Amino acid sequence: MTDAIATRRPQRADARRNYDALLAAARDVFAERGADASLEEIAKRAGVGIGTLYRNFPARQDLFEAVYVDEINQLAAAAEAAAALPAWEALRAWLQRFVAYAVTKRAIIDVLNRDSEMFRACRVVMYTAGEPLMIRAQQAGEVRADVSFDDVLRLVSGLTSASFVDDAQRDRVLHIALDGIRAVR
Repeated sequence: MTDAIATRRPQRADARRNYDALLAAARDVFAERGADASLEEIAKRAGVGIGTLYRNFPARQDLFEAVYVDEINQLAAAAEAAAALPAWEALRAWLQRFVAYAVTKRAIIDVLNRDSEMFRACRVVMYTAGEPLMIRAQQAGEVRADVSFDDVLRLVSGLTSASFVDDAQRDRVLHIALDGIRAVR
């Protein structure tokens, strides 16, 4: 099992639902409006009051970090879920989830402390989750041997900086880019 980053999640079921709803709403609102998005809009979209938001995230920075850690934990879970797939499909499925992570990261990267222990721990979890999928795909002869995991992450991250007409176009462009790392048969 991939190591996830521990978070300070509430114990009561209703409080956990609110917490999870706030994270999901914040991720969406930040992706749509950037890091300066209204906390009131996040609370409203989560279906909770602003007091509930502040009870869970006393400072705006706490919310940014929680969203980022949650994205990393979802990447780790996606790697575990994809591990049962054939090598190429597993890597491709994980990279599709990585695209969603990269969109969120791009929206809040400027407000995260890239030198923090949290940020370094997130990087370790991300690599621990995804790199074995890449290595397995290379060992299966599905991915070029001259491509590193870091190369692939940079390739996919670069795609997220472009504007797309819709999600289908983004997915097509991702598949075109991933064809570039396929081993020639």
